[in-house]
Amino acid sequence: MRSASLSLGCFVLCLGCASCSSGGQAQAPQGGDDAAVDAPPIGVDTSVTAFDATPLYFTSTDNQRKVDAQVAFPSEGTFDRITLHLSLSCPSNKCDPWDRFGSLGIATDPAKDPTLEIYRFVTPYAVGASWDLDVTDLRPLLSGTLTLRAYVDTWVGPGSSYGNGWLLTAKFEFHGGTPAKLPIAVLPVFALGDVVYGDPARPIPTQLPASKLTLPAGATSFALRSFVTGHGQGNAANCAEFCGKTHTFTAGATAHAQKVWRTDCAKTAAPGQQGTYQYSRAGWCPGADVRPWLEDVTADVTGAGLSIAYDAEAYENTCRPDAATCTACTLGAACPYDGGTHTEPHYSVSSLLIAYR
Repeated sequence: MRSASLSLGCFVLCLGCASCSSGGQAQAPQGGDDAAVDAPPIGVDTSVTAFDATPLYFTSTDNQRKVDAQVAFPSEGTFDRITLHLSLSCPSNKCDPWDRFGSLGIATDPAKDPTLEIYRFVTPYAVGASWDLDVTDLRPLLSGTLTLRAYVDTWVGPGSSYGNGWLLTAKFEFHGGTPAKLPIAVLPVFALGDVVYGDPARPIPTQLPASKLTLPAGATSFALRSFVTGHGQGNAANCAEFCGKTHTFTAGATAHAQKVWRTDCAKTAAPGQQGTYQYSRAGWCPGADVRPWLEDVTADVTGAGLSIAYDAEAYENTCRPDAATCTACTLGAACPYDGGTHTEPHYSVSSLLIAYR
């Protein structure tokens, strides 16, 4: 399980709108509004391959579940469409047989986590998959030379009787043009990380404190782009993978709530899977991309700053090792977490604020 710490260093990317302070917040540009409204040139059609059938796997002597690559994106110009072509294939025709959490993001500090998540996916059971994903609004983030990080939570690799892991390809197609809404800044809200769910000693707001952002000058509208998926089983109500709960992002004084639950797994899964891919899950399906939760938060902005907080519906996991009385376990699980039938309930959360003009 990834760390629950989601603290960010100084990392904000803008198109002629802001710089970054040591506190990790966007600062208004110098030079007044004229600098903020200069129209950038139309970009040149460009293709950028970040990963090309890159192996992701795990063995007792070689942990390659996380792989980094230096990638040069166009540093100038606007694009009306940026498509991420993301695919998984099987090394030596032998994929990992299990559904695994996967993510593609930008490493703000290549020496450690966290990452700013570009997209999230879950591997299929034992077969390949491919997706074409719209990342146009992340143009301010996808600029210049960056360290991209591919991650798959696999525990098999070459020599394993269970599979050889995965081969990941990620290619970005940039189409020059001016989008209807021009993104000028992408601000980190919550980097990719986990929050434990259902432990009274660890309420979510203490694990993931509210993020306080300084907004860039020249922006006229804002959207919150988030990924939330639930993981863990054998717990009370079989949370967090198999229980649908309401989650809330509060922007300023306004709460934006949504049930995180995916019911279309039988239709969206990669062809040829086995296993339980058709069952509904908390925001994801095996062999499918995870759909971003998009919220227009323009009306929530009342000044030069914005506070954003995250929480989930009240729930106590009474099936946990330190419970006063351990009850309501599912799937025949015992109270201790065992990394298999009984895994601690948690949500994987990431969020970015996109500013437009």
